[in-house]
Amino acid sequence: MSDCLFCKIVAGEIPAKVVAESDTSLAFYDIAPEAPVHVLVVPKRHFDGVNDVADADRGVFDDLMALAREVATAEGVRDTGYRLVFNVGEQGGQTVSHLHVHVLGGRQMRWPSG
Repeated sequence: MSDCLFCKIVAGEIPAKVVAESDTSLAFYDIAPEAPVHVLVVPKRHFDGVNDVADADRGVFDDLMALAREVATAEGVRDTGYRLVFNVGEQGGQTVSHLHVHVLGGRQMRWPSG
């Protein structure tokens, strides 16, 4: 999508500090971190959100989770603990209409988050 922020990051049109990458996903630091470790993992292919991934494309979740685990290891939070968050829709807190998962860690995570 030509106006999608994350599509522009994937295309290299907007710079981002990349943490990890697979054939189908990209992980980069959030520009407004909510924790010492705050990395976004996005599919390179555009999906508006969780609800827009068709059954035939469910493998995208496998790749997002594998890359998120790689990020947790690279960022040193794999053994101490981290949170994976999908925000879905406006009331779920999704502010960018491109499927993504937040990898948050480096401090005690609390629940509920708000």
